[in-house]
Amino acid sequence: MTHGVLRRAARALAPTAALLALSALPAVAQDPDPFAKLENNRFAVELLIDSANAAGLPSNPLREVALQGIAKHADGRKIVDAVRKELGLLRIAREALSTGDEQELTAAASVLRAGAKPTQLSTFRARKKGRTVLEPFIDWADFLQRGVPNEEAYTAITKLWQDGADDDTFHSLWTNVKADISQGLNPGTALQNRIREGPGRASPATVKPPEGQQENQSSR
Repeated sequence: MTHGVLRRAARALAPTAALLALSALPAVAQDPDPFAKLENNRFAVELLIDSANAAGLPSNPLREVALQGIAKHADGRKIVDAVRKELGLLRIAREALSTGDEQELTAAASVLRAGAKPTQLSTFRARKKGRTVLEPFIDWADFLQRGVPNEEAYTAITKLWQDGADDDTFHSLWTNVKADISQGLNPGTALQNRIREGPGRASPATVKPPEGQQENQSSR
């Protein structure tokens, strides 16, 4: 598995705020029976996983959510609720996109979890053969988590998608916007500025700090 695929998978499988990050999974996954720690809640989680399989939905994202909760020693009922919510998001994502691809549905679920609307996902249903929404959706979800308003993020991602942007262009936009936000720029403004100048033109190393910060630095 390439670094790019690993990065996309880790970001797509990012848990809800109440659960642990994906990096904590390996130690739990080595347990021969990790679900045993769910005790009385195990049946409910396994039933939800069976429901996903019966519906033709990917069940691995549900297992990941459960394992993340176990790794953080979250309350069993909260783990069940998180798994149930993830199943619901996967159902909505499949209906909106009409796809069964596990990574795409997982990324779509993360966008919905972050605040996007199901009708917005439907915009990406029609596409050329071989084109994937994985990178655009992962970047979109991350923008929302960083405070970019959903309508602005949706408009930017949709425009690039309709213009035929490739994964590198989406990732470059995400990298640059993230750098601008980290330097104190308003998230929505950071995205708008990068879209206006062209998503892939400037690298994070050339990002200028907001005007107030420039003045402070020049006076030192």
